[in-house]
Amino acid sequence: QVESLYPRPGWVELDPEVLWSQFVDVIREAVQAAGLHMKQIAGLGISTQRATFITWHKRTGKPFHNFISWQDLRSAELVNSWNKSLLLKVIHVIFTVLHFLTGNDRYLAPSFLTFSTQQTSMKLSWVFKNIHEAEEAARKNNCCFGTVDTWLLYRLTKGSVYATDYSNASSTGVFEPFTKCWNPTLCNLLSIPMSIYPPVKDTSFNFGSADSEIFGVPIPIMAVVADQQSAMFGECCFHPGDVKLTMGTGGFWNVNTGEHLFASRRELYPLIGWKIGEEIVYLTEGCMSDVGTIIRWAQDINLFTNVDETEQMARSIVDSQGVCFVPGFQISVNDPNLCASFMGLKPSTTRNHLVRAILESVAFRNKQLYDIIVKKVRIPLRTVRADGGVSNNSFVMQMTSDLINKKIEKPANADMSSLGAAFLAGLASGFWTDKEQLKKLRRIEAVFEPQKDSEEYKPAMDTWLQAMKRSLHW
Repeated sequence: QVESLYPRPGWVELDPEVLWSQFVDVIREAVQAAGLHMKQIAGLGISTQRATFITWHKRTGKPFHNFISWQDLRSAELVNSWNKSLLLKVIHVIFTVLHFLTGNDRYLAPSFLTFSTQQTSMKLSWVFKNIHEAEEAARKNNCCFGTVDTWLLYRLTKGSVYATDYSNASSTGVFEPFTKCWNPTLCNLLSIPMSIYPPVKDTSFNFGSADSEIFGVPIPIMAVVADQQSAMFGECCFHPGDVKLTMGTGGFWNVNTGEHLFASRRELYPLIGWKIGEEIVYLTEGCMSDVGTIIRWAQDINLFTNVDETEQMARSIVDSQGVCFVPGFQISVNDPNLCASFMGLKPSTTRNHLVRAILESVAFRNKQLYDIIVKKVRIPLRTVRADGGVSNNSFVMQMTSDLINKKIEKPANADMSSLGAAFLAGLASGFWTDKEQLKKLRRIEAVFEPQKDSEEYKPAMDTWLQAMKRSLHW
């Protein structure tokens, strides 16, 4: 976990050199811990955080700035001005008419295009408005753009490979999943030069080899994949209707929609899950920004000593006594000015009530997103498969199962992103021949089935929703 930097309020960055050195160290340590030598490694799969990006000089390789995180809020003013603009309203009308006349879903998303601080496009626009060196290099066709995967590929190959994959590209919001190319209309609109983008390759693919100076031997790089799509693959969610819930730093609901792209107003986003040869799989995603973030913060302010305590603390009381926690430390898709807050505090409030309120907020947000998915995605949903560090908390898992009235499976290994990357690399290198072999490797540690009627939670959830409304537009 690379430590985030906060140079200004709302700004979230990562140091590219720290990220690179930790990445190399983790690979070396993993190989050593497995009792292997580098020369025994058949292939490397890379799973990375999505939509966090950097720009650098094509000739020198020198970055123009730190990585700008997906959680960064520096583009909030740009987002607000664009969303209120007359031009955006005109775009909505044009594409609504085109969708009506043609019935083609590729015109649906632009018909209700709304910018958010989470999107790479607005932060990229900010870069070219505020960092003169990047803007000047782009004018001379000397500026490279890359998400974390692209930067690591570039560094691993000493600059000889400049590429990304379909899952990472589609997660930027600048790549058009319908046409499978970088979006020239959006880039023209935001004055972002098209020359900056890397070529897009298959997810399970031979990207070249890591330079032998780095690990002592050249290691083939056989897969590059975005973390949520990788977790989806690691959970073996290969069929339409398969659902994956990741609760890590943020929370992500993903549904396999097969060959079909589902666009929705704001709440859900269409993504490319993975592309392997002729096969291309689409996902629909709903997300919440703060899950592991808020639990880590609660630990930092000494609400508890160890994360493992939280489950027992929450169960030690019958309810939160009306205390509500509203998450919103980093970003809200619908309101970048949402205020993180505790409400309903009383003289009798204890640390247990505060911790329970935090965990309940995760389950309530899960319920919100699940209901949106059921309403919007026109595919029968199958069993939910959960992963991420917070999936180890059985209080959150059981409450979520009760609220959505559905069975949730938790794998033995909560880190599905790394497993998904390994699966994809193994397929590309021929270690496995098909996905049926991967299904046999699945290990389920626990299954959570509904134990309470979701109506029993209605008073508490209604109070929480009221607290959410009070925290908007802070």
